[in-house]
Amino acid sequence: MRIGRGALLRAVLGIAISVFAIWVLIGSVDLAAAWTVLRTASPAWIAVMLITATIDIGARGARWRALLAPIAPLPYRRVLGYTYIGYLANNVLPARLGELYRSHALGDGEGVSRTTVLGTVVVERVVDTIMVVAIASLAVLVLSVRGAMTSAVLLGLAFVSLLVIALGVGMFAHRLPGASRVEAIIARRPRLLELARRLRDGLAVAGRPKVVAIAIAFSALAWSASILTFLAAGQAVGVELTVAQAALLCSGVALVSIVPAGPANAGTFELTVVLIAEGFGISRDDAFAMGLLVHLIVLATTSIGGVVALVAYRRRAAAAAAASDADARVAVVPGGEDADAPA
Repeated sequence: MRIGRGALLRAVLGIAISVFAIWVLIGSVDLAAAWTVLRTASPAWIAVMLITATIDIGARGARWRALLAPIAPLPYRRVLGYTYIGYLANNVLPARLGELYRSHALGDGEGVSRTTVLGTVVVERVVDTIMVVAIASLAVLVLSVRGAMTSAVLLGLAFVSLLVIALGVGMFAHRLPGASRVEAIIARRPRLLELARRLRDGLAVAGRPKVVAIAIAFSALAWSASILTFLAAGQAVGVELTVAQAALLCSGVALVSIVPAGPANAGTFELTVVLIAEGFGISRDDAFAMGLLVHLIVLATTSIGGVVALVAYRRRAAAAAAASDADARVAVVPGGEDADAPA
């Protein structure tokens, strides 16, 4: 999979942002005190976090399978594997390039257009962003939060509006005024025209109400599990969070992840938790410990699941290649499989 210049620049920017966030954290948090809090974290609540984090990823895999169903009905276990592979890639690559990697892996592994698969990932991101902004908006209202967080939610609402408009344009661009003229210009490059059509095929799943409803339902399950992970993390380190506070922490981290960052959102994840939790009256050290614990649990579950899924994916690819080579060898023998049979 080749990475374009734009993606490379995004990656460099993301790493720079993560480095800055880590620098801010080092200057504002007592790392020794935070480590003491982590060392005394409750193992029972950590176990709960592992369960909720696993449910979270499982629901996201089911959501992607629902979006892929009109294009390629695939077994849930396989789609879940590709979902884990994407998360593993995000853990080691900056700027969420794992989204491209999982599209590439599923397209190659299942014989589906990678561009079409990417279209379903775009729809998934739009659904996710809408859900996150809705959660953040509700939490802000319940907690009567003012200031920077309110501004961030308003920016999120504006961003969601732009995403929905862009998705609509992508789905129905061929029906817009002047579309035939633009298509005629693009047709001079058949490869580009074909890619545009394949992307539109993926985006078109957003036009199926039943599919979108199922995706929203699984999104609700995923984000509920994510909020429970924050609640359990608070309990693990002795911080009492309300559901609304956990929801704001969860959605705040997700909103910040829209901004390019380094691998696994290192630094930006914890800094966001610290800044939001400080508004609840939670000390920076406790907030940092809580955010780091959530981050470590997510990294552990996605990395372990991703490695298992990646090994299975490569084994399938190797088996398919071996079978293809065997078929090719049989094809070149005169008479095929019966060439050595007695006359």
